[in-house]
Amino acid sequence: MDWDDLRIIAAIRDSGTFAGAGIRLGMDETTISRRLARLQKTLGVTLFAATDGVRRPTAHCESILDHVQEIARHVAEIGALGNAARGVAGRIRLATTNSLAEEILAPKSAEFLVRNPGLTLQFLTSGQNVNFARWEADLAVRLRKPEKGNFTITKLADVRLYLFEPRETIDAGEEPVICGYPDEFDNTAETAFLKAQGLKARSRCITDNVRVIRKLVQSHQAVGILPEHVCGALLADRSLRATLLPRRLEVWLLVQNHLKRNPASRVVIDWMRGLFDEMAAN
Repeated sequence: MDWDDLRIIAAIRDSGTFAGAGIRLGMDETTISRRLARLQKTLGVTLFAATDGVRRPTAHCESILDHVQEIARHVAEIGALGNAARGVAGRIRLATTNSLAEEILAPKSAEFLVRNPGLTLQFLTSGQNVNFARWEADLAVRLRKPEKGNFTITKLADVRLYLFEPRETIDAGEEPVICGYPDEFDNTAETAFLKAQGLKARSRCITDNVRVIRKLVQSHQAVGILPEHVCGALLADRSLRATLLPRRLEVWLLVQNHLKRNPASRVVIDWMRGLFDEMAAN
């Protein structure tokens, strides 16, 4: 068994198919299948069960992958030894929302990286959550607390929420456009407030993108709820009525268990906590 064999196991688990694993690793499907068969014969265990065309890892496979995770961490640490003289070193993959990355983290990232020349920070800000359980990220910042997972979950911050209403539109007795959220956001503070005010049922712009809501609010024809980090000049706009909501937006930090005491991840975590604490103090 060698490192390439272990990478094949992880690629099959992540993609669910031999073809997908082959694309990830630059190998053909036949090679992936042959290498897996050889590895299973060597180990004497079945690593994947085929269910509805998807290769699902067995308990033996999950156990092996736990070790792969540790090996990957050690490999990364060895690769970072050349930077050790420059302080904390390593690459941290951070999954977060676009708005948090753009409004809170990115403005301070250059300064942070200059202070820590051995660090590389990779932002993962796709519209969909990365699969944290499959180690697609090292740290993740989420606006909803995961119900469970094999990782450490702590609250990073409570972010203030503001309801914005166009003064002239409402004073003129006109019906503004109500911005609401998709049904999967029904358990959030924003949707709870909209429901309590009878606004959710009247929502005619449905989106989970706060930048879209901000654009509508800026038009002075829409009602919407925004977290403080995207409000900006809207709070000073006298054409808008801004109301601070009683509940706040919870921001949760997810950390891979094997990185809880990793120096690079601790530096990044402390940096992020400082940014949110600074925002809360303003």
